[in-house]
Amino acid sequence: MKAIIATDEAAGTAGMTLAERPQPQAAINDVIVEVHASGFVPTELTWPSTWTDRVGRKRMPSIPGHELAGVVTALGYGTTGLSVGQRVFGLADWYRDGTLTEYVAIEARNLSPLPGDVDFTAGASLPISGLTAWQGLFQHGRLQAGQSVLVHGAAGAVGSIVTQLAREFGAYVIGTGRAADRQKSLEFGANEFVDLANDTLEEIGSVDLVFDMIGGEIQKRSAGLVRAGGTLVSVVGPVEARPADGLAIDFVVESDRAQLGEIVQRVRDGRLRTNIGNISTLDNAVAAFNSTERRTGKTIIRTHA
Repeated sequence: MKAIIATDEAAGTAGMTLAERPQPQAAINDVIVEVHASGFVPTELTWPSTWTDRVGRKRMPSIPGHELAGVVTALGYGTTGLSVGQRVFGLADWYRDGTLTEYVAIEARNLSPLPGDVDFTAGASLPISGLTAWQGLFQHGRLQAGQSVLVHGAAGAVGSIVTQLAREFGAYVIGTGRAADRQKSLEFGANEFVDLANDTLEEIGSVDLVFDMIGGEIQKRSAGLVRAGGTLVSVVGPVEARPADGLAIDFVVESDRAQLGEIVQRVRDGRLRTNIGNISTLDNAVAAFNSTERRTGKTIIRTHA
């Protein structure tokens, strides 16, 4: 089968190549999925799990990608809850070969049914972005109606879903990003927008929740905006600066079938729009990942038509 492989940690996306790899076999509690579409987060090439297994052994060449939508073609021994021919989407394990391929072996528990009225491209755009937004807002941020949320990177794949979910649950959303992101952020539901290069962030006053996807100096400044009892949630690693009278939480997104179901239902009924920046084929995936054109949405690789 065809797959994108990574063999050079220092080379980043430039070191990815299209290669032939053995078709995977289904272990206990696994399924084999014929991948129709997959998502890719470029920063995963900096994650230790891309290059080593859970006990630190090198596992190159590795197949990146962790988001997928496709069709179940085989079941491993003991697998329950899914059936051959079923449309599914989900989040692959960080330490296993991923989804930039024609077929992938994945634990059944990491998949959720994909309704027939949601296409594979949309399905593949949801797992990391949707689960990150859901878990950051509701599990870690404990968002409540009437609160204010500062969303850094509001026009991005994660930020746009954070914005939409926060608005749905009754929050006032302040999005940030570059000047070119203003209109897109407002279209996804931000009540107002801060251009981080030209506006003064501190002028927004205090907020209940900061959802940070930038880190660094912006994160440090944002910590000072969290009002007493509020929370700073980070998805870019350990928090460097903590709110004076609030919480600071960093987390790694986890697969959750029930949450995936909540997210995809919102796509079905129009409460949630996907944010897809570029669509490419597996044959052209390496070029797509190394494009110099700036896009703010998710890059999706289509495999089977």
